Amino acid sequence: MIKKSIVIQGLHQKPILIDYRYLPDGLQKPIIIFCHGYKGFKDWGAWNLMANALADEGFFFIKFNFSHNGGTKDQPIDFPDLEAFGNNNYTKELDDLDSVINWVCANLEETAEANINTITLLGHSRGGGIVIIKAAEDSRVKTVISLAGVSDYKNRFPVGMAFNKWKDSGVYFVENARTKQQMPHHYQFYEDFAKNEKRLTIQSAAKNLNIPFLIIHGDADTSVSIQEAQNLHQWNPNSTLQVIKGANHVFGAAHPWRPNYLPKHLEHVVNLITQFNKKLSN
Repeated sequence: MIKKSIVIQGLHQKPILIDYRYLPDGLQKPIIIFCHGYKGFKDWGAWNLMANALADEGFFFIKFNFSHNGGTKDQPIDFPDLEAFGNNNYTKELDDLDSVINWVCANLEETAEANINTITLLGHSRGGGIVIIKAAEDSRVKTVISLAGVSDYKNRFPVGMAFNKWKDSGVYFVENARTKQQMPHHYQFYEDFAKNEKRLTIQSAAKNLNIPFLIIHGDADTSVSIQEAQNLHQWNPNSTLQVIKGANHVFGAAHPWRPNYLPKHLEHVVNLITQFNKKLSN
């Protein structure tokens, strides 16, 4: 298996770290671009094993860190740059994803190993909303997959007194249960959403999708309710909804993930993605 890492510059003065992998056989492969979620990063948990498994299934698999996810070029795992994290927002993530797709189309067009006409976006959790919005507005995207993805951004902001306190102070903090860091969220996050609310309404994007759309969700997900997957499916009846019984928000994985094999629910995810793609190819 070929594995490579690169760094590109996006629109927001911070690097975007990318890695990709594939089995070299001289055949053009469908491309999957993976977007991590909130408090996530491309090398979290078992994502590398998932990437390897999908590369083994014949995909050209690409994943990246959003430029303001809190990681740095030298320390891409966890969150050494909390100021960047606090200045992240949804439109920056959409810009980052656009930069990655631009890189893919400019640099993989002539390769014998990747087919830029078969780009799939795969997004986990908050990244699920990002890929749905991007897929609805970018014709280069041919398939979209929501993995434990959210169906709404607006209802995730603080409300009532908590919102007023955020507005007055300019920042609120969420503790990272694993690292114990206090993760800042600057008020610009809400201001950017309010300014771009029409674009950032996942319901509208889901309704406007006219490409193959796979929704995968665990029925034991306590972070993003399975109702959100059902919402997405209701808004786009042509989508395919796959519910994994007993699966949690990260499909049995954790960080760090020590075993050299996938948890059974994430292995099921790989199988569902592979089967969905093969059905589209037939």
